[in-house]
Amino acid sequence: MNNDIVSELSFFVLLAKLGSLAATARELGLTPPAVTKRLMLMEQRLGVRLLNRTTRRVSLTSEGETYLTQAARILADIRDMEESVSSSRAAPKGLLRVNATLGFGRTTIAPLVSAFARRYPEVEVQLQLTDRAINLVEDAYDLGIRFGELPDTRLGARKILSNHRYLCASPAYLKRNGTPRTPQDLAQHRCILHRQNEDTYSTWKLQKGRKHESVKVHGSLSSNDGDVVLGWALDGHGILLRSEWDAAKYLDSGRLQIVLPDYALPSADLYAYYPSRQQQPARVRAFIDFLVEHIPRKP
Repeated sequence: MNNDIVSELSFFVLLAKLGSLAATARELGLTPPAVTKRLMLMEQRLGVRLLNRTTRRVSLTSEGETYLTQAARILADIRDMEESVSSSRAAPKGLLRVNATLGFGRTTIAPLVSAFARRYPEVEVQLQLTDRAINLVEDAYDLGIRFGELPDTRLGARKILSNHRYLCASPAYLKRNGTPRTPQDLAQHRCILHRQNEDTYSTWKLQKGRKHESVKVHGSLSSNDGDVVLGWALDGHGILLRSEWDAAKYLDSGRLQIVLPDYALPSADLYAYYPSRQQQPARVRAFIDFLVEHIPRKP
Protein backbone atom coordinates (compact mmCIF):
# COMPACT_ATOMS: atom_id res chain seq x y z
CA MET A 1 0.00 0.00 0.00
CA ASN A 2 1.62 3.25 -1.09
CA ASN A 3 1.55 6.59 0.67
CA ASP A 4 -0.96 8.05 -1.83
CA ILE A 5 -3.60 5.49 -0.82
CA VAL A 6 -2.93 6.03 2.89
CA SER A 7 -3.21 9.77 2.35
CA GLU A 8 -6.48 9.30 0.47
CA LEU A 9 -7.96 7.15 3.22
CA SER A 10 -6.90 9.68 5.88
CA PHE A 11 -8.39 12.51 3.81
CA PHE A 12 -11.76 10.78 3.53
CA VAL A 13 -11.90 9.82 7.23
CA LEU A 14 -11.20 13.47 8.15
CA LEU A 15 -13.81 14.75 5.71
CA ALA A 16 -16.43 12.37 7.08
CA LYS A 17 -15.55 13.34 10.65
CA LEU A 18 -15.80 17.09 10.03
CA GLY A 19 -18.80 16.82 7.71
CA SER A 20 -17.80 19.91 5.78
CA LEU A 21 -15.64 20.60 2.73
CA ALA A 22 -14.74 24.05 4.07
CA ALA A 23 -13.76 22.73 7.50
CA THR A 24 -11.64 20.01 5.90
CA ALA A 25 -9.93 22.62 3.72
CA ARG A 26 -9.08 24.70 6.80
CA GLU A 27 -7.77 21.63 8.64
CA LEU A 28 -5.51 20.64 5.73
CA GLY A 29 -4.45 24.16 4.81
CA LEU A 30 -6.04 23.89 1.34
CA THR A 31 -8.65 25.86 -0.57
CA PRO A 32 -12.23 24.54 -0.67
CA PRO A 33 -12.02 24.02 -4.46
CA ALA A 34 -8.90 21.89 -3.97
CA VAL A 35 -10.71 19.69 -1.45
CA THR A 36 -13.73 19.40 -3.75
CA LYS A 37 -11.51 18.39 -6.65
CA ARG A 38 -9.72 15.79 -4.54
CA LEU A 39 -13.03 14.25 -3.54
CA MET A 40 -14.26 14.23 -7.15
CA LEU A 41 -11.08 12.45 -8.29
CA MET A 42 -11.62 9.80 -5.61
CA GLU A 43 -15.21 9.24 -6.72
CA GLN A 44 -14.19 9.08 -10.39
CA ARG A 45 -11.53 6.49 -9.64
CA LEU A 46 -13.94 4.36 -7.57
CA GLY A 47 -16.87 4.86 -9.90
CA VAL A 48 -19.31 5.65 -7.08
CA ARG A 49 -20.60 8.69 -5.24
CA LEU A 50 -19.23 8.76 -1.68
CA LEU A 51 -20.88 11.93 -0.35
CA ASN A 52 -24.03 13.95 -0.84
CA ARG A 53 -23.21 17.67 -0.91
CA THR A 54 -25.21 20.67 0.24
CA THR A 55 -24.08 24.26 0.52
CA ARG A 56 -23.07 23.79 4.15
CA ARG A 57 -22.71 20.08 4.95
CA VAL A 58 -21.91 16.74 3.39
CA SER A 59 -23.43 13.37 4.24
CA LEU A 60 -22.31 9.85 3.48
CA THR A 61 -23.95 7.73 0.82
CA SER A 62 -24.28 4.00 1.53
CA GLU A 63 -21.09 3.45 -0.50
CA GLY A 64 -19.43 6.22 1.48
CA GLU A 65 -20.37 4.55 4.78
CA THR A 66 -18.83 1.28 3.59
CA TYR A 67 -15.69 3.08 2.42
CA LEU A 68 -15.41 4.97 5.72
CA THR A 69 -15.73 1.82 7.84
CA GLN A 70 -13.05 0.01 5.88
CA ALA A 71 -10.78 3.07 5.68
CA ALA A 72 -10.89 3.63 9.44
CA ARG A 73 -10.14 -0.04 10.06
CA ILE A 74 -7.21 -0.06 7.61
CA LEU A 75 -5.69 3.09 9.13
CA ALA A 76 -6.06 1.63 12.64
CA ASP A 77 -4.34 -1.58 11.52
CA ILE A 78 -1.50 0.42 10.00
CA ARG A 79 -1.05 2.40 13.23
CA ASP A 80 -1.07 -0.83 15.24
CA MET A 81 1.44 -2.45 12.89
CA GLU A 82 3.85 0.46 13.14
CA GLU A 83 3.45 0.63 16.88
CA SER A 84 4.13 -3.10 17.28
CA VAL A 85 7.54 -2.81 15.60
CA SER A 86 8.45 0.61 16.93
CA SER A 87 11.31 0.95 19.38
CA SER A 88 9.16 3.32 21.44
CA ARG A 89 6.56 0.72 22.43
CA ALA A 90 7.32 1.39 26.10
CA ALA A 91 5.52 4.74 25.74
CA PRO A 92 1.92 3.98 24.66
CA LYS A 93 0.24 6.60 22.51
CA GLY A 94 -2.70 7.07 20.18
CA LEU A 95 -6.47 6.72 20.48
CA LEU A 96 -7.93 4.16 22.90
CA ARG A 97 -11.69 3.57 22.69
CA VAL A 98 -13.12 1.83 25.78
CA ASN A 99 -16.67 0.67 26.51
CA ALA A 100 -17.90 -0.17 30.03
CA THR A 101 -21.24 -0.60 31.78
CA LEU A 102 -22.99 2.48 33.16
CA GLY A 103 -22.78 2.03 36.94
CA PHE A 104 -19.40 0.29 37.15
CA GLY A 105 -17.99 2.53 34.44
CA ARG A 106 -19.03 5.67 36.28
CA THR A 107 -17.87 4.68 39.76
CA THR A 108 -14.76 2.61 39.02
CA ILE A 109 -13.53 2.82 35.42
CA ALA A 110 -13.84 6.61 34.98
CA PRO A 111 -11.56 7.40 37.98
CA LEU A 112 -9.05 4.83 36.69
CA VAL A 113 -9.08 6.48 33.26
CA SER A 114 -8.21 9.74 34.99
CA ALA A 115 -5.23 8.13 36.70
CA PHE A 116 -4.21 6.31 33.49
CA ALA A 117 -4.25 9.60 31.56
CA ARG A 118 -1.81 11.12 34.04
CA ARG A 119 0.58 8.19 33.65
CA TYR A 120 0.29 8.02 29.85
CA PRO A 121 -0.39 11.56 28.59
CA GLU A 122 0.14 10.59 24.93
CA VAL A 123 -2.86 8.22 24.98
CA GLU A 124 -6.21 9.76 24.03
CA VAL A 125 -8.94 7.84 25.86
CA GLN A 126 -12.58 7.82 24.75
CA LEU A 127 -14.78 6.14 27.39
CA GLN A 128 -18.30 5.16 26.35
CA LEU A 129 -20.72 3.90 29.01
CA THR A 130 -23.64 1.71 28.02
CA ASP A 131 -25.40 -1.39 29.33
CA ARG A 132 -26.51 -2.59 25.90
CA ALA A 133 -24.73 -5.41 24.10
CA ILE A 134 -21.97 -4.16 21.80
CA ASN A 135 -19.97 -5.47 18.87
CA LEU A 136 -16.38 -4.40 19.46
CA VAL A 137 -15.38 -4.64 15.81
CA GLU A 138 -18.44 -3.02 14.25
CA ASP A 139 -18.56 -0.30 16.92
CA ALA A 140 -14.78 0.26 16.58
CA TYR A 141 -13.90 -0.23 20.26
CA ASP A 142 -10.44 -1.31 21.32
CA LEU A 143 -11.64 -2.71 24.63
CA GLY A 144 -14.85 -3.74 26.41
CA ILE A 145 -15.17 -4.18 30.18
CA ARG A 146 -17.97 -6.46 31.34
CA PHE A 147 -19.05 -8.70 34.21
CA GLY A 148 -20.16 -12.25 33.48
CA GLU A 149 -19.71 -14.55 30.54
CA LEU A 150 -17.96 -13.22 27.46
CA PRO A 151 -20.38 -12.08 24.74
CA ASP A 152 -18.37 -13.70 21.91
CA THR A 153 -15.92 -16.58 22.24
CA ARG A 154 -14.04 -15.28 19.20
CA LEU A 155 -12.85 -12.30 21.22
CA GLY A 156 -9.61 -12.17 23.14
CA ALA A 157 -10.08 -11.64 26.87
CA ARG A 158 -8.25 -11.18 30.13
CA LYS A 159 -9.86 -11.85 33.49
CA ILE A 160 -9.54 -8.85 35.79
CA LEU A 161 -11.06 -10.31 38.96
CA SER A 162 -13.22 -13.14 40.27
CA ASN A 163 -16.71 -12.13 41.34
CA HIS A 164 -19.24 -14.56 42.86
CA ARG A 165 -23.00 -14.14 42.73
CA TYR A 166 -25.34 -14.57 45.69
CA LEU A 167 -29.04 -14.64 46.43
CA CYS A 168 -29.69 -12.14 49.19
CA ALA A 169 -32.48 -10.35 51.02
CA SER A 170 -32.93 -7.98 53.91
CA PRO A 171 -33.47 -9.42 57.43
CA ALA A 172 -36.85 -7.66 57.52
CA TYR A 173 -38.07 -9.44 54.39
CA LEU A 174 -36.91 -12.84 55.63
CA LYS A 175 -38.54 -12.25 59.02
CA ARG A 176 -41.89 -11.46 57.35
CA ASN A 177 -41.81 -14.14 54.67
CA GLY A 178 -39.52 -16.88 55.95
CA THR A 179 -36.22 -18.13 54.57
CA PRO A 180 -36.14 -20.42 51.50
CA ARG A 181 -34.67 -23.86 52.25
CA THR A 182 -34.53 -25.21 48.68
CA PRO A 183 -34.33 -23.59 45.24
CA GLN A 184 -37.93 -24.56 44.56
CA ASP A 185 -39.03 -22.45 47.54
CA LEU A 186 -38.00 -19.36 45.55
CA ALA A 187 -41.08 -19.72 43.36
CA GLN A 188 -43.20 -18.86 46.43
CA HIS A 189 -41.24 -15.68 47.23
CA ARG A 190 -41.22 -12.13 45.91
CA CYS A 191 -38.07 -11.81 43.82
CA ILE A 192 -36.52 -8.61 42.50
CA LEU A 193 -35.52 -8.93 38.87
CA HIS A 194 -32.52 -7.27 37.23
CA ARG A 195 -33.06 -7.06 33.47
CA GLN A 196 -29.79 -7.04 31.51
CA ASN A 197 -29.62 -7.11 27.70
CA GLU A 198 -31.53 -10.17 26.47
CA ASP A 199 -30.61 -12.43 29.38
CA THR A 200 -33.26 -14.76 30.84
CA TYR A 201 -33.34 -12.64 33.96
CA SER A 202 -36.37 -14.40 35.50
CA THR A 203 -34.73 -17.85 35.48
CA TRP A 204 -32.18 -18.39 38.23
CA LYS A 205 -29.70 -21.26 37.93
CA LEU A 206 -28.29 -22.88 41.06
CA GLN A 207 -25.87 -25.72 41.64
CA LYS A 208 -25.08 -27.92 44.62
CA GLY A 209 -22.44 -30.52 43.97
CA ARG A 210 -23.35 -32.15 40.68
CA LYS A 211 -26.99 -31.17 40.89
CA HIS A 212 -28.14 -28.25 38.70
CA GLU A 213 -31.51 -26.58 39.14
CA SER A 214 -33.26 -23.82 37.20
CA VAL A 215 -36.06 -21.92 38.91
CA LYS A 216 -38.54 -19.57 37.28
CA VAL A 217 -38.99 -16.70 39.74
CA HIS A 218 -41.57 -13.92 39.92
CA GLY A 219 -41.80 -10.48 41.43
CA SER A 220 -43.55 -7.16 41.08
CA LEU A 221 -40.36 -5.08 40.83
CA SER A 222 -37.79 -5.16 38.04
CA SER A 223 -35.27 -2.73 36.55
CA ASN A 224 -32.31 -2.64 34.17
CA ASP A 225 -30.33 -0.60 36.74
CA GLY A 226 -28.28 -2.57 39.28
CA ASP A 227 -28.27 0.18 41.91
CA VAL A 228 -32.05 0.46 41.72
CA VAL A 229 -32.71 -3.25 42.34
CA LEU A 230 -30.13 -3.28 45.13
CA GLY A 231 -31.95 -0.40 46.81
CA TRP A 232 -35.24 -2.28 46.59
CA ALA A 233 -33.67 -5.32 48.27
CA LEU A 234 -32.34 -3.12 51.07
CA ASP A 235 -35.86 -1.73 51.47
CA GLY A 236 -37.16 -5.26 52.06
CA HIS A 237 -39.09 -5.84 48.83
CA GLY A 238 -37.78 -9.33 48.10
CA ILE A 239 -34.93 -11.66 47.21
CA LEU A 240 -32.29 -10.42 44.77
CA LEU A 241 -29.58 -12.10 42.73
CA ARG A 242 -26.52 -9.84 42.98
CA SER A 243 -22.77 -10.11 42.64
CA GLU A 244 -20.22 -9.97 45.43
CA TRP A 245 -18.84 -6.72 44.04
CA ASP A 246 -22.19 -4.96 44.47
CA ALA A 247 -23.47 -6.57 47.66
CA ALA A 248 -20.34 -7.19 49.77
CA LYS A 249 -20.57 -4.15 52.02
CA TYR A 250 -24.25 -4.81 52.76
CA LEU A 251 -23.60 -8.47 53.51
CA ASP A 252 -20.73 -7.48 55.81
CA SER A 253 -22.89 -4.95 57.65
CA GLY A 254 -25.84 -7.32 57.97
CA ARG A 255 -28.23 -5.16 55.95
CA LEU A 256 -28.50 -8.09 53.55
CA GLN A 257 -28.29 -11.81 54.28
CA ILE A 258 -27.32 -14.61 51.91
CA VAL A 259 -30.17 -16.93 50.94
CA LEU A 260 -29.46 -20.60 50.14
CA PRO A 261 -25.75 -20.29 51.03
CA ASP A 262 -25.06 -23.95 50.16
CA TYR A 263 -25.89 -23.33 46.49
CA ALA A 264 -23.58 -21.78 43.90
CA LEU A 265 -24.71 -19.49 41.08
CA PRO A 266 -23.01 -18.62 37.77
CA SER A 267 -20.13 -16.27 38.48
CA ALA A 268 -19.94 -12.64 37.35
CA ASP A 269 -16.18 -12.42 36.85
CA LEU A 270 -14.88 -9.14 35.42
CA TYR A 271 -13.24 -9.34 31.98
CA ALA A 272 -11.48 -6.95 29.66
CA TYR A 273 -12.15 -8.23 26.17
CA TYR A 274 -10.86 -7.05 22.81
CA PRO A 275 -10.84 -7.94 19.10
CA SER A 276 -8.58 -10.96 18.79
CA ARG A 277 -5.26 -9.92 17.28
CA GLN A 278 -1.86 -11.53 17.23
CA GLN A 279 -0.29 -8.29 18.44
CA GLN A 280 -2.14 -5.94 20.79
CA PRO A 281 -1.37 -2.23 20.52
CA ALA A 282 0.78 -1.01 23.40
CA ARG A 283 -1.95 1.35 24.62
CA VAL A 284 -4.41 -1.57 24.98
CA ARG A 285 -1.90 -3.73 26.84
CA ALA A 286 -0.98 -0.82 29.11
CA PHE A 287 -4.61 -0.08 29.97
CA ILE A 288 -5.45 -3.71 30.76
CA ASP A 289 -2.34 -3.97 32.94
CA PHE A 290 -3.42 -0.77 34.67
CA LEU A 291 -6.86 -2.22 35.42
CA VAL A 292 -5.36 -5.40 36.86
CA GLU A 293 -3.02 -3.34 39.01
CA HIS A 294 -5.56 -0.87 40.38
CA ILE A 295 -8.99 -2.55 40.56
CA PRO A 296 -9.23 -3.98 44.08
CA ARG A 297 -9.78 -7.69 44.46
CA LYS A 298 -12.84 -6.88 46.58
CA PRO A 299 -14.99 -3.74 46.56
